[in-house]
Amino acid sequence: MKSIIFTLSILFANIAISQTHQITKHNGEQLDVNFIKLENDLVYYSFNGSAEEHKISKFAVSQLTNKQTNKTQKISDKVIVDSKSDYKFVTVLPQEKTIGLKQVANFSGISTKTKGEPPIANQKNTALRIKTQSASNGYPFVSIVEKADGKYEAVAYVY
Repeated sequence: MKSIIFTLSILFANIAISQTHQITKHNGEQLDVNFIKLENDLVYYSFNGSAEEHKISKFAVSQLTNKQTNKTQKISDKVIVDSKSDYKFVTVLPQEKTIGLKQVANFSGISTKTKGEPPIANQKNTALRIKTQSASNGYPFVSIVEKADGKYEAVAYVY
């Protein structure tokens, strides 16, 4: 009798700690995980049997499916950038929010400096130029690192 109770308790404990959600990424990849939270444009999760917390950018995730209730929650829309005129759809992300996206290109240049304009206007002009260049290459995400000498380095990302 004790062995039956022990076996049943192991069986139910295994069900309780198994993966409860499925993350579907925009590139088609699927991950079976234990969902923790969605916060600051990042999806936090852990793998089965691990207490280690992982995170992925919400921009890389299409949907989150609860396996027990079969409910699906849309996390983000897929951004498709086809031409230079789609620069409005290019998203500038901080480096820490690019987890799960694939780095495809680096490009650098000199920040725009117009006499008499405040630094914020110069930053906006530089970002616009980078977004246009990224859109012309079909990259929907870009991260910009400005350097002290008036130069910048941009990293482009795709799904």
